[in-house]
Amino acid sequence: MGKYILKRVLMGLLSIFIVATLTFFLMNLVPGGPFVAEKSISKAAQEALAAKYGLDKPILERYATYMTDLLKGDMGISLRQRGRTVNDIIFSKLPVSMGLAGIAVAVALAIGIPLGCISAYNRGKFFDNFIIVLATCGIAIPSFISSVLLLYFFGAKLAILPTIGLNSALHYVMPVTALAIYPTAYITRLMRSSLLDVMGQDYIRTARAKGLGTFKIIFKHAIRNAILPVITYVGPMLASLMTGSFVVEKIFTIPGLGREFISSISNRDYTMIMGTTIILATFIITANVIVDILYKVIDPRIKLK
Repeated sequence: MGKYILKRVLMGLLSIFIVATLTFFLMNLVPGGPFVAEKSISKAAQEALAAKYGLDKPILERYATYMTDLLKGDMGISLRQRGRTVNDIIFSKLPVSMGLAGIAVAVALAIGIPLGCISAYNRGKFFDNFIIVLATCGIAIPSFISSVLLLYFFGAKLAILPTIGLNSALHYVMPVTALAIYPTAYITRLMRSSLLDVMGQDYIRTARAKGLGTFKIIFKHAIRNAILPVITYVGPMLASLMTGSFVVEKIFTIPGLGREFISSISNRDYTMIMGTTIILATFIITANVIVDILYKVIDPRIKLK
């Protein structure tokens, strides 16, 4: 397993390098710059700012300088939030976004897995059909639509939940719900189909022949193998929730990394865009490696090569 983990880490580092390289050059191909939007300053002042931050140098030289600094752990100074480093901004905002996404993951797993089991247990019955309808609706509705609906009904009409910030436990209800709806619905359908597939295996037939009830067969024998596809989905789910939380953070005015990322794109804050992209790529790759290891822990028959 040690060799496998080392191999995945090296592949992850290569992936981060490729992502950083593509982001750097594509970002600089877009017309304009971080200081063009500042209409209050003259062209000469804009050129002076560009020279100060090294944006007047050839792109290959800037790329080499940035990658050298990145190897030292330095992601540069924000071009728009002057006086603040990208490291400081990211690591002050990242815990908020990770906390929000982490709670959404826990909610999705805690609700989606039991609903999938209940649906499979009641296959073809009312509860099964009802859960499938709910899961289909949950998959079809994007997070920004559910955010607006939650704001309208629970924030504006009923006025029972706060709509801005994360100052108390109640502030988490709507943004976490908006983030968790899609993964919960997807996990429900995934768990149901996986469990029904496992229920057709020979060892399940053997358990039935021994006189075990359906409930005991599902929750004692079948669920361990049926949950493997769900574990596989956890890695991409974490990534999608981290990136999906950007829109939700903007809607609910949450001081997380999402607002900074959206603002950096609008303001052409090159160093901030690079830093955020690299952090997210690192997070996604790390999550996938952890999921692969958990796969082995859950099912020792799996060989990691």
